[in-house]
Amino acid sequence: MAAQTRALSPSRGLLNSLLRRAAPCRSPSSTRERVQSRRTYSAHPPNARLNLPTDFATTSILYHSSQSCLSNPELPERARSSTTKRLNLFQAVNDALATALSADERVLLFGEDVAFGGVFRCSMNLATEYGSQRVFNTPLSEQGIVGFAIGCAAEGMKPVAEIQFADYVYPAFDQFVNEAAKYRYRSGGTGHNVGGLVVRMPCGAVGHGALYHSQSPEALFTHVPGLRVVMPRSPVQAKGLLLAAIQSNDPVIFMEPKALYRAAVEQVPIESYTLPLSKAEVLKEGKDITVISYGSPLYLCASAIAVAEKDLGVSIELVDLRTIYPWDRSTILDSVRKTGRAVVVHESMVNAGVGAEVAATIQEEAFLRLEAPVQRVAGWSIHPGLIYERFNAPDVASGFIFAFASRHMLTMTIGIYDAVKRVIEY
Repeated sequence: MAAQTRALSPSRGLLNSLLRRAAPCRSPSSTRERVQSRRTYSAHPPNARLNLPTDFATTSILYHSSQSCLSNPELPERARSSTTKRLNLFQAVNDALATALSADERVLLFGEDVAFGGVFRCSMNLATEYGSQRVFNTPLSEQGIVGFAIGCAAEGMKPVAEIQFADYVYPAFDQFVNEAAKYRYRSGGTGHNVGGLVVRMPCGAVGHGALYHSQSPEALFTHVPGLRVVMPRSPVQAKGLLLAAIQSNDPVIFMEPKALYRAAVEQVPIESYTLPLSKAEVLKEGKDITVISYGSPLYLCASAIAVAEKDLGVSIELVDLRTIYPWDRSTILDSVRKTGRAVVVHESMVNAGVGAEVAATIQEEAFLRLEAPVQRVAGWSIHPGLIYERFNAPDVASGFIFAFASRHMLTMTIGIYDAVKRVIEY
C-alpha cells in the first residue's frame, strides 16, 4: 500500500501543479469575460486570412455560366449543343436518376425512405413519376438492400440502391466483398456480371454529424478488386458520373459528399451525358507542384493554391481523381513527373487511406523525378466528435489550439497551404 501511495503521489503533485498554473485566481468578472471571449465551436476564427469559408459563388471549381459549362471537352457533342440549368448537387443526382429511369425500364431505385424523396431529397418526386414498382422503400437492413440489389443485377436489371448514410454501410460489407465484387470472376468467362449495380451513399463531414453521420469509408472499398469507387465534386460531375456508373459493367459504389448537396451549385447540361470512369481530371495546370484530391477537399485545395501561388511565387497543378478505384495512374504520374512535387489531400483518415496508395505509387513510378517527399494531408485517425468536428479534417492552413494545462500550442487542423510550402522549401 505504501508503495502504491508513493507511486501515485508524483502524479497527484503534478496534477495539482498543473491545475494551479491553469487556473490562477481571478475575479468573477474577469473569469466571465474570459469564458465569453473563448470560442467553444469549430468555426473559422475572426480575422482569419487562410481558413475562411468556401465561397461557392466564385470558386473556380464550379461552372458559373452556361458558356463555361458547355465548353467542357469531356461532354459529348449533343450535350455541348444543348442548354443548361442551374442545379445544386442533390438536384443533379435527382436529374441523373430521372434520366436513367426514363431511358431504361430495367433501372430500379430503392432504399430507406427513397419513395418519400430520401433524407437529402435526392429521389424527390421519382416514385410519383415512375411508379412504386420501380421506385420504392426497403426495410432498415443494409445487408438486405445490397443483397437484393445484387440479385436484381444478376437477373439483368439495373438497380440503384441507396444507403442512407455511408456510416451505415458496414452490415452490407460482406455482400460487396464476397458477392458483388466476385460475381464476374466466379462466372468463369460465361459473360455473367452484376453491371448496372450502383450503390449510392452520402458521406463525409458536415460540421455536426458526430460518430454516425460523418464518416468517409471509401478507402475500405478500394482494397476490393471488382468494385469501382466514385466520388463527384460538383453537380456536373455527379450527373455524368452517376449515369456512367449505371451503364458500367462493374458494380459501382457512388459516394456523394453530403456537405456539397446544397452548397455546390452550377450550370448543368439538360441533355443526358456520361463522364469517363477511372479517369482523373486536371482542373488547373501548373509546373511546380501537383495537388491531388477528390470530393469536398478540392474546394479547400483551390483556396490554398490561390494563396500559395501569390505568397510563394509558384505554379500549382490541381487534379481531381474522381474515381478513387481503380484510379487513373497515368494522369497522376504524368503530372508529378512534370512538377517533381506532390501533395495528396483527402478528408478520410490518413492511415491506410487513398493518399497512402497514391503516394506509394508515385514513389515507385516517379521517384527519380521527385524534388521532395510526397506529402499527405488527411484526416486524423480518430473518431469524429459532436463538437470540434472541423478540426478532424484538412483545411487551407494548419490550425492551433492553446492547451492551458501545458501552455503549449497544439496543431489541430492539417493545412494544405503548409504542405505546399513544405515541399517547396525542402
